[in-house]
Amino acid sequence: MDLMIGAFIGRARNELLIAEKLYQLSKDAGTRDFLKIPQNEFFYSSVISHSYYAIFYSVKAVLLTKEIRTFTPEVHRKTYEEFEKHFVKTGILDVKLLEIYKEMIIKADYLLGIFKDLKAKRGKFTYDIIPQANQQPAESSLKNANIFVSNIIKAVEDGN
Repeated sequence: MDLMIGAFIGRARNELLIAEKLYQLSKDAGTRDFLKIPQNEFFYSSVISHSYYAIFYSVKAVLLTKEIRTFTPEVHRKTYEEFEKHFVKTGILDVKLLEIYKEMIIKADYLLGIFKDLKAKRGKFTYDIIPQANQQPAESSLKNANIFVSNIIKAVEDGN
């Protein structure tokens, strides 16, 4: 496997691993207590973010199998468009993978804007409940990222 492809696959696996561990940490009060993390602290927003990046880096890897590179500015948009153009519209990969990727972008964009929105519109009570409120989106993000990344890694290893 090409060195850069392997590096992106490694990064995708790393992002997925940290998403899984942050999800477990958020659900396990005993571990939070052991680590001296306040019981009202959760990491669901980070789970969503790391799940998105697992998908993003796996897509960067599969694009490299076709010698397609994406760069800043707008690297996320460009990566998505190249993935759609070269792997989905051509039928190389199932359209479901594109749908998962698109969903993760929406969640990532939401997370990037959350601080601004909360600062302007919400008080202390909202700040306290937001992390818990993100549990369900974090769970589905992690599930989707696992499905997506495992399929991309299989495609890379199979040479697609």
